Amino acid sequence: MLITSVQEKMADVGLLSALVKVLVRDEEERREAVGLLLDLSGLQSVRRRLGRIQGCIVMLVALLNGDDAVASHHAGKLLKALSSNTQNALHMAEAGYFKPLVQYLKEGSDMSKILMATALSRMELTDQSRASLGEDGAIEPLVRMFSTGKLEAKLSALSALQNLSNLTENIQRLISSGIVASLLQLLFSVTSVLMTLREPASAILARIAQSESILVNQDVAQQMLSLLNLSSPVIQNHLLQALNSIASHSRASRVRRKMKENCAFQLLLPFLMETNIKIRSSALNLLYTLSKDLPEELTDQLGETYIKILINIILSSTLDSEKAAAVGILGHLPISDKKVTDMLKRANLLPILVSLMTSKSEISTETTCWLVESITGVFIRFTNPSDKKLQLYSAEHGVIPLLVKSLSSGSSVAKCRAATSLAQLSQNSSSLKKSRALRWSCVPPPADAICEVHGGHCLVKSTFCLVKAGAISPMIQILEGKEREADEAVLGALATLLHDEIWESGSNYIAKKSGIPAILKVLESGSIKAQEKALWILEKVFEVEEHRDKYGESAQVVLIDLAQQGDSRLKSATAKLLAQLELLQVQSSYF
Repeated sequence: MLITSVQEKMADVGLLSALVKVLVRDEEERREAVGLLLDLSGLQSVRRRLGRIQGCIVMLVALLNGDDAVASHHAGKLLKALSSNTQNALHMAEAGYFKPLVQYLKEGSDMSKILMATALSRMELTDQSRASLGEDGAIEPLVRMFSTGKLEAKLSALSALQNLSNLTENIQRLISSGIVASLLQLLFSVTSVLMTLREPASAILARIAQSESILVNQDVAQQMLSLLNLSSPVIQNHLLQALNSIASHSRASRVRRKMKENCAFQLLLPFLMETNIKIRSSALNLLYTLSKDLPEELTDQLGETYIKILINIILSSTLDSEKAAAVGILGHLPISDKKVTDMLKRANLLPILVSLMTSKSEISTETTCWLVESITGVFIRFTNPSDKKLQLYSAEHGVIPLLVKSLSSGSSVAKCRAATSLAQLSQNSSSLKKSRALRWSCVPPPADAICEVHGGHCLVKSTFCLVKAGAISPMIQILEGKEREADEAVLGALATLLHDEIWESGSNYIAKKSGIPAILKVLESGSIKAQEKALWILEKVFEVEEHRDKYGESAQVVLIDLAQQGDSRLKSATAKLLAQLELLQVQSSYF
């Protein structure tokens, strides 16, 4: 250890600066330099001067995080010594070393706590930095400052927490700290001096609401709803975002029900006429989320007035997200309600949606996917199999090619909805083919107009034929793929080719398009309902001897496995199919 007089001579700024420059040299020199600086740091004057030497703290933090264990240890001790100065602690935080700053937040004076929180609120933090601060324990003392401190402490703490809340892991720490109740209490406060705190408080609430853990705070959604009309536009937007996050959680069905009981719809609908786009968009998103649970009541809740407002938003908005939410809400209206269908038809909704889907960008984003999902959901209404005139109206407006395109390029949800609409249209193809055949019996149709399945004159716009629409190949590709969500809808559409007198030609066409191996794949990994449909289709297909001979052997492996390990609800149909393949007696006791 150097004696004090020698230390004092070496405390010269020039010598200290020279030692700091050595910190970037080779390992041995770095180690000696940081060790010497540590020895000198016993002097207050050295500590004060070192903090002012440009790059010193940055290099020490680099050594602390480096591979040299000895240099890292010495750098850590030196940083601890230098952190007795608040400015040095701030420089360390800017260099990515946050423990001294957090220590001040925990144990410093009121002024040093405010200094650290204010600096933290202004820092450009990376997610890694936010994670380090959360792990080092910055959130708990900041929450205490907000809950118990004076105005300046509250404001600096809230701003710092707002910065930290951009990281998911920190949201959980915020919820565990019990801050939600304090934030709501602040938002309900009418004390004028606290008004400046309300905006950052609502912003933090919006972030916290993204975590399902917020549901442990009972009635939080109801409290936010009651604040909506008492708040400024910025706070309203944050509250609407928070409410949508809460209502979207998988375990939030009880919350959504209580929101409905507390007249959430009546409270939110006027926001659709807002000129503030952010507020209107947030309200639309929340209404979309809540409308999923209200199919039977939704018509009365909206009424013709708000249905027209939604259609106007679809027409006039420049945001795809607004269009998607508005179309989605209309898609949740009960399909069986003919009055609603007539209302939407009078408002020209279908041609608007066709135009929107035709002109949408080919670049797939989360928002464009949502828009296509919403539009294909509404198409299900306009392809209702009980209304052939409505189906013809849809076909004439070009719905069918859009549905077929969605089978190849849409999300799983869009594919499922597109297949559902195509199945509904196909249910009437055979009867429309017959009526067309009678009308044109004197004029032989062109050879390429004769349908392989329906055996007559088929056109996409007039008989809604899946074969002529080119829908079968993309449907089979869906069954061959890894995603299973659309299987049931696709199999339902294929099944329409196997009814009544067209079953054999339909079987042959599915086989021709290599559909049988794809259907067998569903038996291996599909849902119970999809497997039921697959068994029904295979039963039809295997009535044709050629297909039994070609695919029977590969089918039996899957069927035996299904019989032994599949769901009990499938055993009867599986046994019947095995018997059809002559592998089991129909009345076998095997099952």
